[in-house]
Amino acid sequence: MTFSSVVGRFRILALAEAISWAGLLLGMFFKYVVVQNEIGVKVFGPIHGLIFVGYVLVTLMAVAPLKWDARTTVLALFASIPPFGTVIFERWASKTGRLSEPAAEQL
Repeated sequence: MTFSSVVGRFRILALAEAISWAGLLLGMFFKYVVVQNEIGVKVFGPIHGLIFVGYVLVTLMAVAPLKWDARTTVLALFASIPPFGTVIFERWASKTGRLSEPAAEQL
């Protein structure tokens, strides 16, 4: 994976969004169940928020180069809401060819 391509950026942000969700869920578990300490939420909340915004922006920037239709775009955006949805979408999009690198245009 490389950050220099549309697909690479999308895959990196999809994975990062899922990892930040895991951190936030772990922080909430410790805050509400184990020790009633909110440090995990204070750390992972802003991190997850920043990565979430990045994922949405990268998704919107991927629509034209990857020639996604409205359905695929909505699914990609919706995938950011449930925990780990971005990874599930990324795997589905890879299997169905929706994350294929765009062919270089001929001059």
